[in-house]
Amino acid sequence: MFVELDLQSDVPIYTQLVDQIVEGIANGGLKPGDPLPSVRSLAADLDINLHTVNKAYQQLKQEGFLQIHRKQGVIVQPGEMPGVTAEFETRMTRQLKALAAESAVRGLNAEQFSAYAERIYRQVSTTDNGRNQP
Repeated sequence: MFVELDLQSDVPIYTQLVDQIVEGIANGGLKPGDPLPSVRSLAADLDINLHTVNKAYQQLKQEGFLQIHRKQGVIVQPGEMPGVTAEFETRMTRQLKALAAESAVRGLNAEQFSAYAERIYRQVSTTDNGRNQP
């Protein structure tokens, strides 16, 4: 599993880790049932605190992307991935609203913003993941 962290970023390290694991699932780099490194192993590989990795794994478990077993370790959800929830829609709306506002202030029009969003969506979503994609 390839993870690239920006230790100088304002985005917390655990959030970067969560985002990259979800992206790995979306683009097919991580498939249902795939094992992930242990908390200790990934923390050592990335030279970060093991509590940071644990926090990311726990968040992904809570959201339904990972399963954590005592004997099997951490694996990508072998069943169906989580669907769209009200919480997800709220978070997505908040994040898109902020990006849309900044884009407008910087002079991007709605069509350009939509084109960027669609291109990025297609870049990270190269597999079906059990769902029909638009």
